[in-house]
Order: sequence, then structure tokens, then C-alpha cells
Amino acid sequence: MELIRFDGRFWLIAALVAAVSYLIGSVSFAVIVSRIGAQDDVRTHGSGNAGMTNILRTYGKKLAVFTAIGDFGKGIVAVALGRMVFGLADIHSFDGGYIAGLFVILGHLYPLFFGFKGGKGVLTGLGVVLVLNWRVFLIITVLLVPVVFKIKIVSLTVLIGYTLFPIFTVLVDWWMGRNILFNLFFSLIISVIGIYKHRENIKRLRAGTEYKFGQK
Repeated sequence: MELIRFDGRFWLIAALVAAVSYLIGSVSFAVIVSRIGAQDDVRTHGSGNAGMTNILRTYGKKLAVFTAIGDFGKGIVAVALGRMVFGLADIHSFDGGYIAGLFVILGHLYPLFFGFKGGKGVLTGLGVVLVLNWRVFLIITVLLVPVVFKIKIVSLTVLIGYTLFPIFTVLVDWWMGRNILFNLFFSLIISVIGIYKHRENIKRLRAGTEYKFGQK
């Protein structure tokens, strides 16, 4: 396995990828869609989050679809672009997609263009995982789709997914002979941030008051 050289060139490329990915993540589609489609700001309604779920509950399915496509897509674009930049810089010992993935999620959570008030990053995170490691994405999806229809609590399913993400990242990377240490490090950070952003959901889960889809 090729050793990673943490020289000045590496940090310059990493900083560039991080900055561009953060700016991509800062494009808050929930805010844009609500302003264009409803002449409103979704953050003044419901949970106050700039995410697809709040869009769906506030304005309906049509605007939610546009929001979902945008949030999911920017995760895909950021990771693909990050890998391309690292490849053009001839840095192949490190997956630059993980840096891009982390910072596009941070951009979504704390968008520069919208007062640092964003969403919870679930859809953007799914787009990130899909490009980072489609095998991990497939495994988690296959495992959790029946779970969400069984328990009918989206937030709990998401929390389980965040917990499984670093575990399956290590297992798949080990099987593929990839760099386990750094991929685990970044996947753990992404998972911890995701779980932290769902802290209010965790409180409601413990109190037994969390929303189940289908209930009135």
C-alpha cells in the first residue's frame, strides 16, 4: 500500500477540496426551493431545519422532491469533484472523496450563504456515501429499508445507519485491501456529526414521543 505523504502540496490540495466542498454544501436547496416555490423560508416553520422533511411537512411533495434531488446531488458532485482534484494532483494514496464528503455535509449543516442555519444532512450524507463506497451504501440500504417500514420511525433508522456506516466502511475496505485507518477516521467523524445533529430526536425517542410516519 502506498504511503501517504503529508507534504505542503497535499495540504494545499486538501484545503482546496475542503473549501470547494463546503461552498457546494452551503447551497441550501430547501431554502432556495421554499423561497422560489412558496415565497417563504422553510426555516420559519416546523422543526426550523432547512431539509427535505421540513419541506415535505410544510409545503408538500412537489417541493420536497426538488429539495431531495438537490441535497442528494450535491453530495455526489462534491465527492466526485474531490476525487477528481486529488487525481489531477497525482495523489492516489489517499481518497480525497472523504475530505469532500465531510465538508459538503458541514456546508449543508452550517451554510455560509444562509446564516449558517441548515438541515441535518441525511440526504447529502446518502449522496456522499453512495460515491465514497457504493458497496457500503448498498449494504446499509438493503438492511435498513425493511427496518424503517417495520419501526416506522425515520430518525431511529437514520441513527442506526450512521452507526453502521463506519463499521461497514472498515469491513469493506479491509476486504478490498484499501486504507482502513484514514477512511475509518473520516467515516467516524461523519457519523458522530450526524448523530449529534439528531440529538433532539434522540430525546424524543427516549421519551417515546418521536413521530412515526403514517400517524396523525
